[in-house]
Formats: sequence, structure tokens, C-alpha cells
Amino acid sequence: MKIAIATLATETNTFSPIPTGRAAFMGDRDWWRTGASKHPPTIGNTALIAWRKAAEAAGHEVVESVCTFAQPAGTTLRNIYEELRGFVLDDIKAAMPVDVVLLCMHGAMVADGYDDCEGDTLARVREIVGPKATIGIELDLHCHLTELMREKADVIITYKEYPHIDIGERAAELYTLCTAAQRGEIKPAMAYHDCRMISMWRTTVEPMKSFVAKMAGLEGKDGVLSVSFGHGFPWGDVPEVGAKMLVVTDNNQGQAQAPASELGQEIWRLREECFPRHDSIDGGIDAGLAAEGGKPVVIADVADNAGGGAPSDNTHILRRMVDRGVTNAAIGCFWDPIAVQFCTEAGVGATFDLRIGGKCGIASGDPVDLTVTVMALSPNHTQGGLSGSRAGLGAAAWVRAGGIDIILNSTRSQVFNPDAFTGLGCTLADKKIVVVKSTQHFHAGFAPIAREVRYVAAPGAIGPDFAAIPFTKRTIPYWPRVDDPWATNS
Repeated sequence: MKIAIATLATETNTFSPIPTGRAAFMGDRDWWRTGASKHPPTIGNTALIAWRKAAEAAGHEVVESVCTFAQPAGTTLRNIYEELRGFVLDDIKAAMPVDVVLLCMHGAMVADGYDDCEGDTLARVREIVGPKATIGIELDLHCHLTELMREKADVIITYKEYPHIDIGERAAELYTLCTAAQRGEIKPAMAYHDCRMISMWRTTVEPMKSFVAKMAGLEGKDGVLSVSFGHGFPWGDVPEVGAKMLVVTDNNQGQAQAPASELGQEIWRLREECFPRHDSIDGGIDAGLAAEGGKPVVIADVADNAGGGAPSDNTHILRRMVDRGVTNAAIGCFWDPIAVQFCTEAGVGATFDLRIGGKCGIASGDPVDLTVTVMALSPNHTQGGLSGSRAGLGAAAWVRAGGIDIILNSTRSQVFNPDAFTGLGCTLADKKIVVVKSTQHFHAGFAPIAREVRYVAAPGAIGPDFAAIPFTKRTIPYWPRVDDPWATNS
């Protein structure tokens, strides 16, 4: 069996001011023209590693194309998407005949002229390999599950967990189903249920923790091969934005539709209980200051998450901490290459006036001017990433202003792991408050060291007011913009 594999991914915030171009895809973050599966794991190549390992163990031939996973930002430039897609298509053409194609994509990639990059890529792959080949795609659960994807792929599987700690497991699941399908042992059929909801679901807490377990428990029974919940990516202005259930069964789409609808209806019933609650800035700070020693209160700055396309240089929480005289606190990571450059020039131990953040646009807030001392520098800082991978932060600096420790980085990334701080020597166990620029992916790493985890809705590029997102392309009503999106069949 000949198996072609590739990664072409990013998550597009169509409201972000940051364009996604060549450097985002072909810089030093998750870019390989081929052979990525032979390198240490990153978010981009984790699936490729799993697929190569399984295929070679079974004696199959592997044809590996590109691996690129751009940091989430604004709309991808048309020419760079078409160039990268061309690499994948050309490699598959050159390898024909191909039996199985396995793609790792995000599911919420938008390029100029392409609202559905994943569906477009799948359609073009299908044209090349024909109806007898098996095509599988692994998606982030923050995807737009489109009808074109369902038509052109044989199997779609999304991550089940948020934070995404199961990328490798889902990749292995996709491999197993697609190779079984190619051997004729199963005939996958897929069905969606549109939940008519736009929100965020945290799978680390109830009732979502049990819901994920229920999804997994249905697999392998009554012909059900796989169950996925596509949470959707709220900040993508595309026609099919929103949450959908996806069920894959063996040779029976009708059999898939029933559990998809039942699970979707359960998510609807749980909507209020699952809806993410947020503190104000002062509310989060108050909670941290009121906590009694031992472990820090970890506060997520959810609206300035680089992983959702935000600049990650918003200053509202830092400004309030400074104004309130907060001490014994840490905050990071601020994407501020200019500030890092100044710190590098000054050197460790230097004390000087530094302007931090507020550089990218209106969603960044105003810069904060502080007298800082440079505590540590790194020319190539990294942190633990998703599913055992490493994530680059680029040149970085740890500075101290009064009683606040601040991490500055030059490669835009959300915070995943405490070593984003501790890797530079900034301790966290002695802090009362630790602020992380992330929405949920920080949770796996920070929950074990936290007295409590809080979520703050400060101003930013991905604010969690889902009812107010200015969509222009979705026409079907959704909750929470309307109380009952099922009152009409439109």
C-alpha cells in the first residue's frame, strides 16, 4: 500500500490585523518541504510521525510531502496558499498510483478567494487519486466542518480534547480507519449535525469531560467507527462557521445521522452549563490577591491569545496590575520583538526605561512605559507545546518592573507551559498571580501548579462575546445571538 502524508495548516482569524504570508508558513516554525516525520515532534509533524511509524511497521510505502503549520493570524495570502497546496498536489501526482492520502490540516484556514481551504484541497486531491483511493483528514476541533470536506474525504477526525493533548492518538485512529477502508474491511460513511451554536467548550471540566468520554465510548459499537465534536472557530467569517457533531459509521450514513443528532441535541441542552464564564480584569486580580499562599492563581488573558490570531501584545491587564501596585506576580508572553531587541542590547542586569506592548493596532491597547531590570535573556527560547511537542518563542527576555515579572518574546505564540517562564529562570511557585496569554491550551501545564485557574475577558482581538462577532457570511441563526435558533428552519 502506498500512503501519501502532508501537513498544511493554520487557523485563520478573519478579523485579525496580522496577514498570514510566506514567512508565517515557510519561516522557522514547522516548515519542512519533506521529511518532517523524521524530526522531533512539533504541532505540525506530530501526526506525520504517527503515520510514518504505523505505515512502516506494516510494510507500506510512505510518500511525504510538505509540513507547515503557521501561527494563527489573519487571512492567508492567496499566492502562498496556492503555492503550498501545489506542493502537496504535485507530490501526490508524482507518486501515483496512491492508495491512501492522510492530511493534517486545521479546518479553519481561510485564504484570499478561499473560505474553505481544507475542502478545496480535499477536492483537488480527490481529482488526482480518483474514487478508489482512501482520503483521510485530521482536523483541530476548532474547525469549520463543511459539506465539501464531507463529500471529498472518506474519513474526517477532529481532536477530542481542548487543550489538544490527543493529536497523536487521533492521527493513529485516522490511520487505522483509512487503511482498513482501503483493504475493504470497512466502508466509512459520515454525517453532520449543525448545533447552531457558536461558543467555546473546555473539555477539562464537567460536563464536557464526561461528554468527551461518552463520545469515545460510542466508538466501536453498533457500527460507529468515530465520533468528533467540531467546536468551530468563532472568529472566522465564513458561511459554515459554528459547532457541529460528526459521526463516522460503517457503510450506513443514516446510522451515522442518528447519534450525530442525539449528541448535538445533548450539547444544546448543556449550553448554559458549558458556556465559558469570565472575570473582569479587576475581578481576576482580586481573586489572585485574596488567595492564601502556597500556589499562584493562574489567570488566562483569553482575548489576547496568539493561538486564536491575536497579536499577543495587549496591555490592559498589565496596565491595571501596575496601576493597582500589584507585586509578587508574573505575566507573559508579550510579543514585542522591539522590546526584546532593546533588552538584548542593554544586557542582563541593566535597568532602563522600556515601552512594552501596544504596538500592533487597536486590539493591542496602549503601550505601557516601565522602568525595568533585565533578569535573563535567551537567543532561542522554547516551551513545552501540545501533545509532547516543543514550541518556539524566539529571542526572549525576562524583565522585572517593581514586583511584576514580565516575559517578552520575538516569535508570536500563546503560552502553553510553565517553562515559558521558568525556562528563563522566572519562578512561579512563589507568585500570587500568574497571567498567561492563552485561552485554554495553557491548562494542561498550569493547572497542576495552580491554586485556582481563572479566565479574564479583557479587551482584545478574540473577545469572547460570541453574540457580537460581526459575521457577514453566516446566514443560519445561532445561539447565543438568538435564544432559539431552531425557531426557524432557515
